[in-house]
Amino acid sequence: MLIDTHCHLDFEQFDADRQDVINRAKEKGIGYIINVAADLSGAVASLKLAAEYDFIFAAAGIHPHYALKTGEDELKRLRVLTDNEKVVALGEVGLDYYNHESREYSIERKIKLKQQELLCAFIEIAKVKELPIIFHCREAHEDLLAILKDNLKNRVKAVVHCFSGTKEFLKDCLDSGLKVSFTANITYKKADGLRALVYYVPLEEMFLETDAPFLTPQAKRGKRNEPSYTRYVAQEVARIKNVDEEKVADITTSNARLFFNI
Repeated sequence: MLIDTHCHLDFEQFDADRQDVINRAKEKGIGYIINVAADLSGAVASLKLAAEYDFIFAAAGIHPHYALKTGEDELKRLRVLTDNEKVVALGEVGLDYYNHESREYSIERKIKLKQQELLCAFIEIAKVKELPIIFHCREAHEDLLAILKDNLKNRVKAVVHCFSGTKEFLKDCLDSGLKVSFTANITYKKADGLRALVYYVPLEEMFLETDAPFLTPQAKRGKRNEPSYTRYVAQEVARIKNVDEEKVADITTSNARLFFNI
């Protein structure tokens, strides 16, 4: 059994065949799916999916892209949503300093500060609700670690999803007690750097994810990603670490079940 610890089945890319996608995941041995929200409407949609399928759970959060649109009203609504018994994490939340409009690795300082302010608020919600956190981090490694150092003194479980940082950042994350999760971008031809990170991380500290509909495995490039493709991530981790795929499945599944309490 495998667990896709991070996907977005509520996204419009699945509107035409969502049921088929979910059926395929079950048929391919995906025992659980964590559907992760990018905003409040996504959290509501994730909870609807979780209510319909016993093996789907939800994470409720607001992606840093929406920082400037997020105020106290949104935070209040988020707190209410996290009371649902099928919400197993707060996420995805974090920092993203990549400017998608200009395709540069920089955004205005006021946006960075707003993201940081919200991240601190999200961490406090996670503490109160006793939920683990799913972190998104892009081009903001130093700031994320600084915030975690100041705000995670009372231990909160957390994972950096779709890990793609440096080895130094990875070591800092592991030393801070964070988990990391890897997606199918580790299968890409030019992903030797990522594969080196996978080799470095103990199996006991990692999860598997698809981040579907994004980051389709190399073998399926050109198609939409989906939870059933978690198997490609497991296969690549097994190859990199020179262990049986069954061992990868058993350990990462156990990690995720304990982390998300499912």
